[in-house]
Amino acid sequence: MKAVICTAYGPPDVLKLQEVEKPVPKAFDLLIQVYASAVHSGDRRMRALDVPAAGKLPMRLVVGWKAPRQPILGVVLAGEVVATGNRVKDFKVGDRVYALTGMRFGGYAEYACIKENKCVEQMPRNANFAEAAGLPFGGTTVLHFFRKLNLEQSKSILIYGASGAVGSIAVQISKQYGLHVTAVCSGRNAELVTRLGADVVVDYTKPGYDASLTRNDAVFDASGKVDKRTARQHVEADGAFRSVAGQGVARALKKDLRLLNEWFEAGDLKAVIDTVYPLEEIVAAHRYVDAGRKFGNVIVSVVDDYDRTD
Repeated sequence: MKAVICTAYGPPDVLKLQEVEKPVPKAFDLLIQVYASAVHSGDRRMRALDVPAAGKLPMRLVVGWKAPRQPILGVVLAGEVVATGNRVKDFKVGDRVYALTGMRFGGYAEYACIKENKCVEQMPRNANFAEAAGLPFGGTTVLHFFRKLNLEQSKSILIYGASGAVGSIAVQISKQYGLHVTAVCSGRNAELVTRLGADVVVDYTKPGYDASLTRNDAVFDASGKVDKRTARQHVEADGAFRSVAGQGVARALKKDLRLLNEWFEAGDLKAVIDTVYPLEEIVAAHRYVDAGRKFGNVIVSVVDDYDRTD
């Protein structure tokens, strides 16, 4: 099968399209024909070994010295089950599924295996494969951190990085909680974020933008780039602040995928897609994401009919 191999740590050019052995499902595995994946922060960090200098040595010891031990990146995938292990109970051949593979990666390939008890679930019935690939990373990340914000007791939330893969989902899920949303993003994405449900949009590219922000019951940094001391100044005395950076790894749960399905099928949640690149252009896809100007998700199509919905 075709797969993109991360041949070393470094810039996007270390990614090479190669022929590799097709995986064989074990007893509890699903063998999935991958239709779409995406370029997310986990893929970028692994490719570039993008960690603080003090962490590079221990990181290499864990994930591989010269290159990742799991060389096929891709933390998300959407596709069709084409075979199952002999002990699989909840899935069958022909099921359209999506998954968050996490540190197991594997999405940048024509086929991937994942255990049925991991973060894999039936896709929303009305989603195409590109849309499905745009849901699990942002969706499970937001739900993980929102559980720590006690939003049931909140009326307002401030979201930094509101136009990214995580932030665009955060805005929409906030509206499901009935919250007043103040969204911080670049001015060029203000219209998009407003369409997603933001009540107030603040352009961070304008000097002194932070001075216009009020206090909120909850503050969520969806980008991981905000100064935490500054962000906490906008939290009410009994409120809470969470960031995707430095506050633990988001735990991906099957129940979260089911909740995302419900919202998507009801029309209350959409996958925000910036660009779709074919697998053969994975280097260009990573370069685009590295440039830091994307909104929503950058999708990688593995087959031509990634947008099929039936």
